Amino acid sequence: MRAVEVTDKKTLKEFHRVPAIVYANDPNYIAHIQQDIEKVFDPQKNKLYTDGGKSVRWVFYNEMDVLVGRVAAFVNPKTAFNEEQPTGGLGFFECVDDYASADFIFDTCRAWLALQGMEAMDGPVNFGERNQFWGCLTKNFTDANSYAMNYNPPYYPAFFERYGFMTYFEQYLYTRDALQPVQPIFERKYKQLISDDNLKITSIEGMDLGKVARDFHSVYNGAWGGHAGFKEMSESAAHKIMKALKPAIDPKIIIFVYHQAQPVAFYVNIPELNEIFKHINGNLNLWGKLVFLYHKWRRTPRTLVGLVFGVVKEWQGKGVEGAMIKYMSDKLRSGEIKYNRTVMQWIGDFNPKMLKVCENLGAERYRELKTYRYLFDRTKEFKRCPIVT
Repeated sequence: MRAVEVTDKKTLKEFHRVPAIVYANDPNYIAHIQQDIEKVFDPQKNKLYTDGGKSVRWVFYNEMDVLVGRVAAFVNPKTAFNEEQPTGGLGFFECVDDYASADFIFDTCRAWLALQGMEAMDGPVNFGERNQFWGCLTKNFTDANSYAMNYNPPYYPAFFERYGFMTYFEQYLYTRDALQPVQPIFERKYKQLISDDNLKITSIEGMDLGKVARDFHSVYNGAWGGHAGFKEMSESAAHKIMKALKPAIDPKIIIFVYHQAQPVAFYVNIPELNEIFKHINGNLNLWGKLVFLYHKWRRTPRTLVGLVFGVVKEWQGKGVEGAMIKYMSDKLRSGEIKYNRTVMQWIGDFNPKMLKVCENLGAERYRELKTYRYLFDRTKEFKRCPIVT
């Protein structure tokens, strides 16, 4: 086995060729967009590099010089030193069905991360936000993957667990028929909240995107800032997120709650872009962009993807999540919003409150992933991700 660092056009082409080898006979796989992946490794587009972050990519060849895998390793300056042991990450892992090849890939990441002062590594994770390229699929290998959500063959979990990775947290995805009425508890919560004249539930339709970004920033930090790898978000980062989402935004399906004009919650949804990207084969070049615009014009996606709920701490447990779901349900069932299925992007097992919301909603847990962690010192006590309180 040999590892070759990705440093030029030839090795970059090989890096993007690996998935075509791994998923050659998998009809369910929808390729990630190459341009999305490249943004992660572009210092001009990924602020983590200017904050001191580091990354490296490799492609791997077997003894017969056949391409068998790829991976990236990275040190995220915002999270690497927040715990008892400095922890790096590996991601964009792809490998043929061969334990020796997988072990060699993990060894390569471990050696590089140790040189950077790391004492553990998480994987598969992203060199950036958790909403993309995160986790190892462990259940449901028959449904097509959602946009920017990891998908992998059934043999990947065994690669990680055999090597010695342990479950840091589990990730659950839920789905629901969007046209079904919500449970009575959500009706009650909705009626209670809208009876408060100081409270307003609204979509972002007609709203300036700059204001949306500012309000998103406010709620995000009020909900998660400082918990288990969720660093406080800068306002500039919030603007970048909204700018990145802009081509996909349907303003009718992004919901905010305001109390006395102050944002206290959001429910961010986008159309399921992979219902378009399955026609593009992973490359958003000029032709890919034309195909994308055509399907966006035709409103091809019929699945609504819930990216994230956010509720500031003071308003958690008061039924705000349920009120937003009821608001969205009314719009869907009236035909004002034309989607017939809802998918809720992954919720970690460290967030029992949101898991309870999904269960109360009657949503089906239809897909599971894991984020693994490997401690370099095998005698050290392993600790799972802290629970959100």
